[in-house]
Amino acid sequence: MSLLKVWIEAMRLRTLPVSLAGVIFAGALGALAWHFSLVPWVMCLVFALLAQIASNFANEYYDFKAGLDKAGREGPRRGVTEGDITPAAMKTATFLTLGLACAVGIVLVALYGEWWMYLVGVATALGVMAYSTGPYPLSHHGLGEVAVVAFFGIIPVCLTYMLMGGAFSWWLLAMSVGVGLMGANVLVVNNYRDIEDDRAAGKRTLAVRLGLRAMSSLYLANGFMAVILTMPAWLAASRWGWVAPCVYLVLHFMLYLRLVSRRGRALNPLLGMTAVLMLLYALALALMGI
Repeated sequence: MSLLKVWIEAMRLRTLPVSLAGVIFAGALGALAWHFSLVPWVMCLVFALLAQIASNFANEYYDFKAGLDKAGREGPRRGVTEGDITPAAMKTATFLTLGLACAVGIVLVALYGEWWMYLVGVATALGVMAYSTGPYPLSHHGLGEVAVVAFFGIIPVCLTYMLMGGAFSWWLLAMSVGVGLMGANVLVVNNYRDIEDDRAAGKRTLAVRLGLRAMSSLYLANGFMAVILTMPAWLAASRWGWVAPCVYLVLHFMLYLRLVSRRGRALNPLLGMTAVLMLLYALALALMGI
């Protein structure tokens, strides 16, 4: 396997639509409210993408250091665990990517934001690391899904919207939670697939704590709750706005049926499908806002 392919795999391309979807959804909200602004939106997109890649790198590095990954795991190949990438190289890549994200964030807030947004940026940077390391790694204690709702839903949707000139509101917060629930479903699939490996490694993920049946039910419920919370945007966009959410729910239910009927590596494609469905949902709203 080529070195480039190994690094691309370490970025976990299947999951990257999650970071893009929140910013795209916020851009759609901005377009519907007549205050879409291209430059801050693009900068938010770059920041979100870099932050997620840094989080994926950190997860691989710190799980390896903690002995939580093993060769031949059910999930996608881990370059450090398999010996394709040195731990030192992965650590360097983690902090370099996170540093680039922080640089983009600093410029973004300086140009378009308010001082308190720097605090949110610091919290996001800490969250990138706290997901996998620190005194209480979130992903090891059943809080990974909560972190996804916050860092891939609430923060990107609300801040992108506000950096484009919009005002905070409770309906904005509710819709950002809905987007976050869609993102959390990607992690639900990941932890559902890895439940045996995580249990053996001592990782107390939400799947390990609740079991497969509860996690599959959570996956289904998250999708329906996400549509309910984001429905105001669709209805504001068009009288036919209910069509796209209904299509989403049909596809979501089909993915749920796959989830409960498969195990192990057979779930890997479902992880990407869940992320892509979330991205398509955001893109559909964006098209309606144009």
